[in-house]
Amino acid sequence: MLEVVNLSKKYGKMLAVDDVGFTVPDGRIGILLGPNGAGKSTVIKSIAGLLRYKGSIRIQGIDSRETEAKKCFAYVPELPSMYEALTVREHMEFINRAYGVEATEEEIDALLEKFELKDKQDKLGNELSKGMMQKVSICCALIIRPKVILLDEPMVGLDPAAIKELKEVILELKAQGCTILISTHMLEMVKELWDVTFVMDKGHILGTYVKEELANEDLEELFFAVTGQGEKKNTEAGDGAEEGR
Repeated sequence: MLEVVNLSKKYGKMLAVDDVGFTVPDGRIGILLGPNGAGKSTVIKSIAGLLRYKGSIRIQGIDSRETEAKKCFAYVPELPSMYEALTVREHMEFINRAYGVEATEEEIDALLEKFELKDKQDKLGNELSKGMMQKVSICCALIIRPKVILLDEPMVGLDPAAIKELKEVILELKAQGCTILISTHMLEMVKELWDVTFVMDKGHILGTYVKEELANEDLEELFFAVTGQGEKKNTEAGDGAEEGR
């Protein structure tokens, strides 16, 4: 389970996230949905321990700053960063040892095969494309067998086959009881995955939607309604029509 309570974060005088709170239970896929600049990545980075913040974050009931909490969650950043002098396989072996999970060579091989990295396993970090780095980052997150996994715009830069594979992996993790939180501004990428969606804009959670409770309502329409982006698009279309007259 992931619990975020009264989370606030300032950059200087700018309040990027203001009193945000939400919960994603075990075995559920939560989507943090919002336009660019909504504060999504700030929330994710706070959960991952990369930022100082006010409020409380708990992983499986443990304060996220505690070592025991860090051991059971994984983070896939929007912009992956590799160790230049380590090969693809060495990245996974390093994470394996750092977390003490003792994944077997067969498990490492299976992940490399799954994400079509087997023939790239001897490439160094500084030889990888962004898409390859994203795949390696995902493999490193999965190798620790997380109970909570955070993915920030995870499908950006991936090819269609890798996107399909990642979606299947996410559903497998859900079936195993893992808590998943995905931050994205692209609803079409996650529309078949989500269980609960938190719509965020301008540093606030504007709406929380549970799939079972939506009935026939369209999540995309709700998103545009609560963020006002639908009105903006209509206004822009109207302005364009006026200019064309």
